[in-house]
Amino acid sequence: MRQFNPTLECAKALDAADPMAGFRDRFYVQEGIIYMDGNSLGLMSKDAEQEVYKILDLWKTRGIGIWSTPGEGGIPHIDYPDILARGLAPLIGCDADEITVTNSTTINIHQAVATFYHPTPERYKILMDDLNFPTDHYAVQSQLALHGYDPADALKLVRSPDGKLIDEDAVIEAMTDDVALVLLPAVLYRSAQLINMERLAAAARERGIVIGFDLCHSIGSVPHNLKAVDADFAIWCNYKYLNGGPGAIAGLYINRKHFERIPGLTGWHGNRADTKFELRLDFEHEKRASGWQTGTQPLLSMAPLNGALKIYGETSMATVREKSLNLTAYMMYLIDEKLTKYGFSVGNPRDDAVRGGHVALEHEDAIRINEAIKAAGIVPDFRFPNVIRLAPIAFYTSYEDVYEMIERIVKIMEDKEYEKYENKIGTVA
Repeated sequence: MRQFNPTLECAKALDAADPMAGFRDRFYVQEGIIYMDGNSLGLMSKDAEQEVYKILDLWKTRGIGIWSTPGEGGIPHIDYPDILARGLAPLIGCDADEITVTNSTTINIHQAVATFYHPTPERYKILMDDLNFPTDHYAVQSQLALHGYDPADALKLVRSPDGKLIDEDAVIEAMTDDVALVLLPAVLYRSAQLINMERLAAAARERGIVIGFDLCHSIGSVPHNLKAVDADFAIWCNYKYLNGGPGAIAGLYINRKHFERIPGLTGWHGNRADTKFELRLDFEHEKRASGWQTGTQPLLSMAPLNGALKIYGETSMATVREKSLNLTAYMMYLIDEKLTKYGFSVGNPRDDAVRGGHVALEHEDAIRINEAIKAAGIVPDFRFPNVIRLAPIAFYTSYEDVYEMIERIVKIMEDKEYEKYENKIGTVA
């Protein structure tokens, strides 16, 4: 049972007992700024910076020889995604050869759907929820159109009953005989709902339906066990909780039971390693997740992720998850104690078992309040129409940060500082 009280002394005591407190110095935390947007872009670590310098030095001194230069574990840099896969595997509970690091999240959705979506006249629909991040919908609509289907008919949407949460029972009920593939988020980007992936994947398997998950808002914050889930595929970005850098290269999981499949989108880096540089015109599939790579991998994009994963390697996802849950529970406690009287509410699930890594702070005047929060030295993340997302990150957010943030918001509301701002959304909210 968590014991909180609304004093600064409580925050200081929590920090003093925090086993992860030492990681904060490994990140570039700016003085006076309370960073609560690690669920959109994680902060830069000193480890990430060092890895970039290593790659720059190899490029400077080796030129083309960088590709054959051995890296960690003797793996040459041409296979740098394999180094990253070793660091990612413990975070999502699968084998390293089931992971590759490649492309962007959206392109990996295209890759997965192109690989696994094989419609028939009877079974041609793709099932999604209506709350998932728009890029997932855009990619699926595009793939349906490329297969000659009208997305208005072939995209089957399960509507949320309240506009905040996915109804898992309704999703399972919608897994009818006309559904060929299901794509769902592990954690909803607005409300932080953590869905029961294992239950939903089992339901899909029972019905002969391919299922994949978007881990963008869960990986690095929530432990996953993809072996137990037994999904067919998963995709994710590496720049949020994983701190891999702005627009960092993305991740793709392919269940090993599908290694014999030919990727939907083929490219020369998915060719067998032993014949790749023979440059044959006939594609020979590498029968592991790396076979789903396409073009040459960008080392300068992958290097920061390698540094960030080394930090993860010094702790466990259980420890990360425990602190993440404690931080968000403490934040919700302070919201209840100090902010509800100003019209704020918590829009995310409160139960640990169904909550991801951020808090959805709701207010009818959220757009203007969000601007005032930024002016007060807090970095939040706004989601239309009324959600201010606040993500305390286990590695570099302190309990005192959370306490100070709430105090600054109280001042904003008391002084009505938000009234000076327009009710208008910025480009990057």
